[in-house]
Amino acid sequence: MNLVVMKFGGTSVEDPAAIGRTAAIVAGRVAMGKSPVVVVSAMAKVTDQLLCAAAAASQGDRTGALAISSRLRSRHRDTAACLVKSADGGPTLMQIIDDKFAGLDEILRGLAAIRELTPRISDLIVSHGERISSHIVAAAFRECGLDAAHLDAREVIITDSEFQKAAPLDDLIEKKAQENVLPLLRAGKVPVMGGFIGSNAAGLTTTLGRGGSDYTGALVGGALNAETIEIWTDVDGIMTADPRVCPDALRVKVISFEEAAELAYFGAKVLHPATILPAVRKSVPVMVLNSRNAANEGTRIMSTAPHCRSPFKSIAVKKKLTIIDIVASRMLMTHGYMSKMFAIFDKHKCPVDMVSTSEVSVSLTVDSNASLPELSADLSSLADVTYEGKKALVCMVGEDIRGQNGIAAQVFAAIRHINVRMISQGASEINMSFMIDEDDADEAVRSLHAAFFRDPDPAVFDVEARKQLSVISGQ
Repeated sequence: MNLVVMKFGGTSVEDPAAIGRTAAIVAGRVAMGKSPVVVVSAMAKVTDQLLCAAAAASQGDRTGALAISSRLRSRHRDTAACLVKSADGGPTLMQIIDDKFAGLDEILRGLAAIRELTPRISDLIVSHGERISSHIVAAAFRECGLDAAHLDAREVIITDSEFQKAAPLDDLIEKKAQENVLPLLRAGKVPVMGGFIGSNAAGLTTTLGRGGSDYTGALVGGALNAETIEIWTDVDGIMTADPRVCPDALRVKVISFEEAAELAYFGAKVLHPATILPAVRKSVPVMVLNSRNAANEGTRIMSTAPHCRSPFKSIAVKKKLTIIDIVASRMLMTHGYMSKMFAIFDKHKCPVDMVSTSEVSVSLTVDSNASLPELSADLSSLADVTYEGKKALVCMVGEDIRGQNGIAAQVFAAIRHINVRMISQGASEINMSFMIDEDDADEAVRSLHAAFFRDPDPAVFDVEARKQLSVISGQ
């Protein structure tokens, strides 16, 4: 069985035209002899609107919350009407949509009465996006001649009870995938399920956190030992930089799991940071592809990528960071001091991106500003604390950076006109990172891209696309 897991993001299912393209892509895989499992996100912007409805209801604005739900109901019904016109499929799908929204409205009415939005209720509300979109996509596939079967993701993705950011339970997911997904595949069907959502041992709805549909795809792919996991989005793959910042950014043809994970964590928007972990464990290749340009070969993420003569593969930026400076002239090097300091970060569930130490101080970067006052108050019991906001972390990813003589000098020569606040090199052999003011981030990326991607390796980068762009622009 040539099993392929295909995850389609919100822009790939945002309207009838997008869902039509998605159906054609899946039909193409079936024609190639593949056995696809399809994972879909909510339609574009729906999750944000569901969160707005939840917030309105929690403030007692029942009318406003129900108005958002009504608009979403109309959007989903209109999309379904365009896609599914058969005498049996159309009314059945409409009834499913109406039933789901009736349930959502009941939750919003209850929330408006109690005015307490718990993480558990929030997960239940936002799960409706994927629960409904997956029904629409499955019905649209059947209308196009694909033998699709809807599968509730909560029957497969089993998690702990940490609502809003649940951790998947791999052994149970593998068992449930064998029980619920494999029989459909063996019957020649195309299973369609929502991403992002799961359930705990008690059957309560959980979510994997924003961007978790990618994670769902990788979890299912890993559990079923898929031949490939395909992440379908609205860009041609992983790029050497954000094309909005660098118009001459190149598509990366192939990259390693480690490099892709670093890029995802440090700001690359193409992948959810945790996406590829299940694939890494099972050595399942991941493809990043464009549903609006299905002919493009995208980016292949592999356990071991071919050697690249260019020092870097890509530049990522993570903005809205804060630097916390902790100064303790007498206690810094005493036994147990660092563990006490990090215990405070753990207490506030505040992850740290970068750490730099000196004889009397520690500087750390965090991306969670909500708890900064409380965090600083607790840290003040150990030392003097100051913090600076509006910082950006620039991450340069490539192979064996640590082993290349003079690479740091080249990097900082390229951005000598920009003040660098913190530097991290050596902790990882594939990552060089530094902190700068957020306002300087775009200029830094353009300068670095110009310096390091003048002569890209054609075995790793899509050089032909740059040539074609130059011809079109008359350069």
